[in-house]
Amino acid sequence: MAQPQPISDRERRKAEQVSAILEREEKRQIRLQACQIAAKTPESRTAEDLQFIQQHRRLVEKAERQNREVVLDEQRKLEIFDSDAEIEEKCRILANALRSAKHTIVYTGAGISTAADIPDYRGPNGLWTRSEKGESCVDPLKPFDLTKAKPTFTHMALLKLHEAGLLKYIVSQNCDGLHVRSGFPRSSLSEVHGNMYLEMCGNCEPEREYFRSFDVTTKTRWRRHRTGRKCHRCGVDLEDTIVLFGEKSRTAVPMNWEMAQDHSKLADVVLCLGSSLKVLKDYPCLWHRRQKLYIVNLQWTPKDESCHLKLHARCDDVMQRVMALLNLIPDTFLLEKDTLTKIVVPLRRRELTNSSDQTPSSAEVAHQPGWLGQGVKGLIKRSKEESSPSGRKRKKRKSEAALP
Repeated sequence: MAQPQPISDRERRKAEQVSAILEREEKRQIRLQACQIAAKTPESRTAEDLQFIQQHRRLVEKAERQNREVVLDEQRKLEIFDSDAEIEEKCRILANALRSAKHTIVYTGAGISTAADIPDYRGPNGLWTRSEKGESCVDPLKPFDLTKAKPTFTHMALLKLHEAGLLKYIVSQNCDGLHVRSGFPRSSLSEVHGNMYLEMCGNCEPEREYFRSFDVTTKTRWRRHRTGRKCHRCGVDLEDTIVLFGEKSRTAVPMNWEMAQDHSKLADVVLCLGSSLKVLKDYPCLWHRRQKLYIVNLQWTPKDESCHLKLHARCDDVMQRVMALLNLIPDTFLLEKDTLTKIVVPLRRRELTNSSDQTPSSAEVAHQPGWLGQGVKGLIKRSKEESSPSGRKRKKRKSEAALP
């Protein structure tokens, strides 16, 4: 009787690989069926569906939970507008709070700059939203130059509140430099994600600042912050001050984290303007129990449940009403009074003649959005990392021990 041929190692490995592929495909089909059943209403499920649920209850429950999260996420993206009567009443409450507060600070986000035609990230037409839909973050048919933006009514109102002694400090997530250009004193300002007009020399002691009249970030990117220019004192490469997603502050200014923390401890009123707070919420040093929190934002924020008052309206609309109630009239922004023009360090002749150091043209700025475009890329990378199981664990650990 013929003896069976022994199976070679190669054939055994091949059989194991085929078996693993078939097993993965079977699991994939089960997950797919679980998702299809989870999408049905309980009334529309068949006897076969119910039998499947009995066998794979955890999978179906997980799919149902994911579906609820998707629906909730879409709801949170919706912009809600309060009625005129609601806004009027809420603005009266906010104005009284600002008038009676001992120490008011303001946290600002991209929403205060949309009136200056600078797109936000998470609005219906925001850069992040467009990117999620597979659209270009910058429309090539509608180029924009961030340096052409001007401080909005809200920027000028915050300056007037500070001059009137009703506002002590601003912590801003914005990199557009509009707070500085409005004339708001830098000693009372933390730009925690940097300033597009500022490049620094970290080699000099103290750090040497170079404000420019153009966006210094058009040739920089994530973890590559050299601008192509050099320090006039020591000759070391200058770097921008932008903090992109996944990065940490590299310089003390313009972040001024120590001042931000000191003022947050003293604050009894915190006004959040145009920020989703999805980033700032991860900094425990900015949040304290004694603070009364007021939020002006059209979309949901993670601080809505703990805030004292939420205003669903545009920042300029709210601030116009609040300033009228406080009998304060903000100054109109004039280009000839632009604070940036007073602190700009002019380029040297060699920098002007060197093609790599020339001031970017409007066309270059429009199609190379610098920190704005890099921020979208960072968001995409961050979301992909955080969607993985290991990424969710890292996020949880970071949020528990977040530091600036």
